[in-house]
Amino acid sequence: MIILTLRTDKPEAEIGLYDGEKQLFYQVWTAHRALAETIHQKIKEVLDKEGKSLKGLDGIVAYKGPGSFTGLRIGLTVANALSYAENIPIVSESGDEWQQYGIKRLTKGGDEKLAMPEYGADVHITRPKH
Repeated sequence: MIILTLRTDKPEAEIGLYDGEKQLFYQVWTAHRALAETIHQKIKEVLDKEGKSLKGLDGIVAYKGPGSFTGLRIGLTVANALSYAENIPIVSESGDEWQQYGIKRLTKGGDEKLAMPEYGADVHITRPKH
């Protein structure tokens, strides 16, 4: 079972590729404000490096938070879009062992269909100025 993992809750984003619980590849990069510009390229690089494609993925594990509103929004949107477009199961987890828990849930048939963020606090949205 080939699984893609994504964590985008802080300036250093993380991406991994697993065959079941065996880690094939893992990378941390400083994405910060360039996350939306770099995440797709990083996914492609990881898959290409391991000779895989989106169609070869069997599941996605996404870190759901708590963390940066914008980082989680971008990462989960990308993960959900890939899951939907390629009909790939998705689960989301938090905590230190988020990858292991998510991989176990996927291997047992888990699929949230839509991974939702947990920001850790109320979202603060600035009111428009009139």
